[in-house]
Amino acid sequence: MLVTLTIIRYPPYRSFFAVLAMAIFRLPLWLHKNNSFYKLMGCGKNGTFDKTPDWQQWAILTATDMDITNINEDTLHQQLYGKLVASWLRFFKCETWTIFLTPIEGHGQWDGKMPFGVLQKQTNYDGPIAILTRASIRLNKLSAFWKNVDAVAVQMAGANGFITSIGIGEVPFIKQATFSIWQNKMAMKQFAYAMAEHTTVIQKTRKENWYSEEMFVRFIPIKTIGTIKGSNPLQGML
Repeated sequence: MLVTLTIIRYPPYRSFFAVLAMAIFRLPLWLHKNNSFYKLMGCGKNGTFDKTPDWQQWAILTATDMDITNINEDTLHQQLYGKLVASWLRFFKCETWTIFLTPIEGHGQWDGKMPFGVLQKQTNYDGPIAILTRASIRLNKLSAFWKNVDAVAVQMAGANGFITSIGIGEVPFIKQATFSIWQNKMAMKQFAYAMAEHTTVIQKTRKENWYSEEMFVRFIPIKTIGTIKGSNPLQGML
């Protein structure tokens, strides 16, 4: 299985068309024969769970049976998402960054499904690693959740081995996810389990039952194409 995440950044003052695309893109993605799963999502301002949306930045995530060796950079968006999506992004002169991923470890569900297959809890892989942490927050736990996540976000940005992160979500405030990339699994684990603020939040999510559904998946980054805000976060690393 191949998983793709494309981050789309619209030019200033075109946010209306970005919002409109989230409705229009559903049909071509649903019809695309290679996609077994897809999500259209917005992005937060600060690279993690965030109440403040970035109206210029959006995301498409898919699980596909395409072979990465057949990917043509010149027709990337058409191959992955169809002609309509590719033409739209080209017409609005969007900046895009696409990362190709192989899921290797994880647990949980997304909309009651396991879109990345049945995964091992642990493997021996310890190269560059991407992490997707996704949750549906219970309505009566929203206040507790948002009071606790800011401190974790600040700590993550300065953690050893941290490369980049992007806050993505299907529904503002309620269905949220963070996609982060680390130099290796050891660096990620040192942040996740050794940093007091993060372990405290993890304990609270369990004790207070914040989530109605959650998913945690680790991926091997295979290839990236394009840039976001003028740079490729994984340039020269893969």
